[in-house]
Amino acid sequence: MLPIQTTTRALLLLGLLLALRSPVRAQQAVVRLDSAEQQALRRHPRLRQSAAEVDEQRALKRGAFAPPNPDFLLSAPTGERWAPGVVQTIDLPNVYRRQAQSAQAGITLAERGLDVNRASVRRDVRLAFLALQFAQAQVRQLSYQDSLFRNLQQATDRLFAAGEVTALQRVSTEAEARQVRNQRDQALVDLDAARRRLSLLTGQATGGLTAEPDLRQTGPELTRTGTELLAGLPARDSTAVAASPTLAYYEQSVVLSRAGIGLVRARRTPALTLGYQNQAFANSPLRYRLQFGVSVPVWAWTFRAQLQAATARTRAAEAQLQDQRLELGSRYQQALADTRKSASSLAYYEQTGLPQATAIISQSQRLFRAGEISYLVLIQSLNQAFTIQSSYLTTIRDYRQAIVELNYLRGQ
Repeated sequence: MLPIQTTTRALLLLGLLLALRSPVRAQQAVVRLDSAEQQALRRHPRLRQSAAEVDEQRALKRGAFAPPNPDFLLSAPTGERWAPGVVQTIDLPNVYRRQAQSAQAGITLAERGLDVNRASVRRDVRLAFLALQFAQAQVRQLSYQDSLFRNLQQATDRLFAAGEVTALQRVSTEAEARQVRNQRDQALVDLDAARRRLSLLTGQATGGLTAEPDLRQTGPELTRTGTELLAGLPARDSTAVAASPTLAYYEQSVVLSRAGIGLVRARRTPALTLGYQNQAFANSPLRYRLQFGVSVPVWAWTFRAQLQAATARTRAAEAQLQDQRLELGSRYQQALADTRKSASSLAYYEQTGLPQATAIISQSQRLFRAGEISYLVLIQSLNQAFTIQSSYLTTIRDYRQAIVELNYLRGQ
């Protein structure tokens, strides 16, 4: 292997300095998390659907007092002429009261569904915003690395032509440059996908969409907020998820099912029948023929089957509620564990990893300039530092994802 000359080191370090000063192209459309959430909550079709379902249930409640349609009759009691009449069946007041209670439970269930969809849309926006932040940070990181290795490759090609570096050094530089270029191209695809995802949720144009602040800048603040969050979380998952809109939805589903049982039982009671019909003869002693009666629920098996179905529906709703409690509790424990792991990892990178990466970059350049390390060692050192910086970005993303999940499960 030929020794690397002073000219070689100067050219390579010049390429490194040019890469460090490479400008980053500014984006145009800037969006922040709070504005993205507000736009999604105003425009998302899932919320419009839930709002329409609430309106539907409210309209149904206005028809809670719904007696059967009256029967209009024509009869000939004497066989000489037709006489018109009307018969109306009316349930006892308890039936209509139960119908109103069931309708109100349906309204509340629809409102709980709106809360669930609102929370899920908010979570989707937060995750999409975070994905865009991470993609932008990855593109910045890999663009810097691509510029660096491209300059190093150009310098190495010139030095190889002059016979000052070996073929191995040239091939190694080209391989590193192509690998970084491939990673950057993939990151650009991820960036475009993240922009499209956020634009679909917020209804904004995709072109030039940029999330602020920079993900790397949120690390120190995330350390503080994450520590405060972990310190204030309840120990029991059942307490932590008590305010979950999903849990509230299934609790209301049980209330609606129980209201259905009460309604079936109320309908087993007799109903009143009122009627009126014109007299057959004008000289009849009674001027009007009135009818009064009772509608008796004699088909007992029908009401028994309805009651059994309503009871089974309630048991199913209660079992579903228990299942959701277990599911939410399990997800809470997993999100809590992920948050703690990410907090520990972020603390390491903030206190040790990033300072070491900075030291590796500066010291490797100094030692290479002084001739104390080889060209390949320089490349390996730079890759090690870049790996640390990339892992730092991944840790911030994972930490924030865990916090988003925790807040979603806690109804925040």
